[in-house]
Amino acid sequence: MDEDNIIVETRDLTKDLQMGQVTIRALRGVTLQVRRGEVLSIIGPSGSGKSTLLGLIGGLDTPTGGRVLIDGRDITDLSERELTRIRNEKIGFVFQFFNLLPTLTAEENVALPIQVARKRPARPAQRARELLAMLELDDRLHHRPSQLSGGQQQRVAIARALANNPPLVMCDEPTGNLDTISGALVMQALHDVNVQMGTTIIIVTHDMDVASQAHRVVALVDGQIADEYDPRSSAQRAGLEVLRRERVMSSEGAVR
Repeated sequence: MDEDNIIVETRDLTKDLQMGQVTIRALRGVTLQVRRGEVLSIIGPSGSGKSTLLGLIGGLDTPTGGRVLIDGRDITDLSERELTRIRNEKIGFVFQFFNLLPTLTAEENVALPIQVARKRPARPAQRARELLAMLELDDRLHHRPSQLSGGQQQRVAIARALANNPPLVMCDEPTGNLDTISGALVMQALHDVNVQMGTTIIIVTHDMDVASQAHRVVALVDGQIADEYDPRSSAQRAGLEVLRRERVMSSEGAVR
């Protein structure tokens, strides 16, 4: 890949977790490149290391070994103050449980990251209204989270992630707490953001239907990249379908 076209790069990334006297190797040498404007899904069974990888890429945790580069800058050894600046300017986060402030309206939740930014890309209230309108929430500007559905709250969270116009948005199970219809609306919103704004989006998910909507799918197993798929390729899409069926069968077996 052309280095100028790479927004995320991990080099031989490892992460060890200490559980009492036991050391768990959550990641075992993950090397990954993500292109600008790409929608990438990271899938894998529980405990595969996918959320750990997302946290390391986002500067929310530090690796045991290896390097993480965001937009060409090595963030591995940065101070917490410098990491906070990188996260505020370069990365937006969308989590499964929304994490909206309950006392603030939708507009205020979205405007907040702009108000605390070192360099404001726009007037906070105006930017918030524009983003919420883009996500078809302009009639919910003054509603607090408790007055919104789950899907609406997640779209507010997406708008908040975009507040400072970051080149990268990272999503951890963005549809995991939603019903099917709300989840589909959230995925459509993410794809609209990708197309209209050119934002790179990384999605960690256990949902194969969500994963198959990405440009590329990376499968993690036991802390390592096991395979990659292009859902737009009919042949590789068949491989994803096999994975989906295996996961369904595994889940059914666990229930029994």
